[in-house]
Amino acid sequence: MTAREDFVARFGGVFEHSPFIAERAYDAGLLFVPLTANGVHQALVSIFRKASPDERLGVLRAHPDLAGRLAIAGGLTEDSRNEQAGAGLDRLTAAEHARFTALNDAYTDKFGFPFIIAVRGLDKTDILAAFEERIHNSPAAEFETATAQVERIAALRLATLLPEG
Repeated sequence: MTAREDFVARFGGVFEHSPFIAERAYDAGLLFVPLTANGVHQALVSIFRKASPDERLGVLRAHPDLAGRLAIAGGLTEDSRNEQAGAGLDRLTAAEHARFTALNDAYTDKFGFPFIIAVRGLDKTDILAAFEERIHNSPAAEFETATAQVERIAALRLATLLPEG
């Protein structure tokens, strides 16, 4: 395996199902040894922000619904499964699950991508409150909020893979 392939294998999922970000960061020479969470995050975010609006929308759309159908079917990535479980989203009551499903559907219908929030440190009450607040945002404001959340998720994932530095 080449150094590039190793880097992409290790960090290609930091931005959900979007290895092109790690590929471009590597190809652009934005990485410095030793790799640190902060350094890799800066490199990946730089590429994400330079991506076309359609590519960034694709990254948003690659995220699963919170407590959604994919979670129930066991189809989440390991990172997403652990993040959602940490927030208690794998232990919802039937009424809570129905509320998440209704909000997921309304949000996706309005914005064209799933509701995205960095769930680490939050519980289901915090997440529902953010969901119910953000669903009233304009499409432009919510695109910016969702992309900022994607960057936060990436930082949290990198912090588990690398030293801070």
